[in-house]
Amino acid sequence: MITSKQRAVLRKLGHDLDTIYQIGKGGMGDELLRGISDALEARELIKCRTLDMCEYSSKEAANLIAEALGAEVVSVVGSRFVLYRQSSKEKNRKIEI
Repeated sequence: MITSKQRAVLRKLGHDLDTIYQIGKGGMGDELLRGISDALEARELIKCRTLDMCEYSSKEAANLIAEALGAEVVSVVGSRFVLYRQSSKEKNRKIEI
């Protein structure tokens, strides 16, 4: 669990990130979750987006993904959300909070 101060730092870092995953009508299958997990392992902080045709709101999608992958929801703004999970590999750890 991250504190509100840590969340604020992560929110600032996540602001300028490009969206790397879009969730659409295909929903959240194993392939999508595996890809997001790999991205979190490599980057620790990622931005995703829900498309209009997605069956989940961005908040619902963020919470479901975070729960499934052991990640933290940093922020949800509109259709975009930012997730954080510390990398299990020491060499991939870039963010100090």
